[in-house]
Amino acid sequence: MNYDAIILGAGAAGLMCAAKAGQRERRILLIDHADEPGKKILISGGGRCNFTNSGTVPERFLSANPHFAKSALGRYSPQDFIALVDGYGITWHEKTLGQLFCDGSARQIVAMLLEEMPDSVTLNLGEPITDVSHSDGKFAVTVGGVVRHAPSLVIATGGPSIPKMGATSFAYDLARKFGLKIIEPRPALVPLTLGGEDVLFRELSGVAAPTRVRCGKTVFEEASLFTHRGLSGPAILQISSYWRHGEAIGIDFLPGIDASTTMIEAKRARPKATVRSILNDHLPARLAGELAERLSVTGTLADQADRRLIEAAHQLNDWCFKPNGTEGYAKAEVTLGGIDTATLSQRTMEAKSIARLFAIGEAVDVTGWLGGYNFQWAWASAAAAAEAV
Repeated sequence: MNYDAIILGAGAAGLMCAAKAGQRERRILLIDHADEPGKKILISGGGRCNFTNSGTVPERFLSANPHFAKSALGRYSPQDFIALVDGYGITWHEKTLGQLFCDGSARQIVAMLLEEMPDSVTLNLGEPITDVSHSDGKFAVTVGGVVRHAPSLVIATGGPSIPKMGATSFAYDLARKFGLKIIEPRPALVPLTLGGEDVLFRELSGVAAPTRVRCGKTVFEEASLFTHRGLSGPAILQISSYWRHGEAIGIDFLPGIDASTTMIEAKRARPKATVRSILNDHLPARLAGELAERLSVTGTLADQADRRLIEAAHQLNDWCFKPNGTEGYAKAEVTLGGIDTATLSQRTMEAKSIARLFAIGEAVDVTGWLGGYNFQWAWASAAAAAEAV
């Protein structure tokens, strides 16, 4: 069979691109080495798929070119995907910060995308790609010992995050083969690990609390979670995309509360209280105890000079941790970096140096915040490429 385009990768971006291109009467071959499509979709959102975010704006995406995502995101919005979901009768709900989840199962999203594909789309699953080449205006893809040809090729194989799901750096290797530059990939939306003196905080494993987390000028206010290896939770996952090795992060354990004022007022009103008892009013008991012990403010509030309480309060509002690393791709929800956007058209996702070669989704150097943003980039970039293949 002759194909108009071959799409490599049957994840979120690949499925959407195949469906949209197929609806334009393009003959599409969709290839994936996995035995079923949409594996990352199926595990996302605790199995309910956080399929988009109603607050999607380009400013909530990281890229060497922060303007690159504007075109695709502007032409395929969260409302467009919501309309598709609604059209299939898939019920959903909104959680915090604009995050939209299926009421039922992530399988509904995969089933919807497959249903969107007309007969002109062929799936080839469960066989590895052994070679990809380009000559005489056509791409040749060898899969299962058979060579398939098409004038257009779409790279939609994602990044190396969550390797247990079959994720690899295939997209980058292929891009380099075709001369496309790669922005150094690294794990993103990933737990941070602690070493040195901070290792003692691992004893709080399982304790979570509302926090305000800072790295440089970037701030997120959500929950943080102590783990047996370091720090996790939504605020930490968010800040991890901005953190670089060697940098410190600051955690405000009393977000929205001026700890200095609280301590001084408490000293006047409850002189026999301790720092620990004051913290118990605002934090989980285990965390309050550990922080109070680290502050080394012993005795009652009345025993302390105001200056000492203010010093302790400042630390509570900006407690510095220096992570020694991350938990890597195994625990990263996405990959930061990837195929350099400078090598692609922001309107069509086509490579500037090789006609009819496209790259979409996580394979590209566009990474969203936690909470459905990366799925929205997958849908939007796929729709952009589908209009051009």
